[in-house]
Amino acid sequence: MANFKEISFHVRYAETDQMKYVYYGNYAQYLEMGRVAWLRDLGVSYRTMEENGVMLPVVSMHIDFKKPALYDDLLTVQTSLKKVPFVKIEFDYKIYNEKKELLVTANTVLAFIDMKTNRPTACPNYVLEKINNLIQF
Repeated sequence: MANFKEISFHVRYAETDQMKYVYYGNYAQYLEMGRVAWLRDLGVSYRTMEENGVMLPVVSMHIDFKKPALYDDLLTVQTSLKKVPFVKIEFDYKIYNEKKELLVTANTVLAFIDMKTNRPTACPNYVLEKINNLIQF
């Protein structure tokens, strides 16, 4: 497995504003789709983490908009892990259109939170093992 995962989808009409551009707030969902697919490809799911008492809220998000995405554009979200996680996990993203034009660069940081104490906790060992076994930094 490479350190990145790509997913592609078409922009739905409901995701656009009056100018037919993707509304900026929808990009957070696109980033979530990318990281969920990245984790799923690794063999980890949010559901499994939550069943094991760990939640993963976003603690920071940074987005740089380069060009707008439009209704019906085929977008590709490229998601990569920035570094091996400890208490936080950090992802970088690039979003391209079908012409391979870079539309967005972004970064999110999520914290591993113990659901019983609502306090930060270390990345679960089963997640670290999968990352260490499959990712080359």
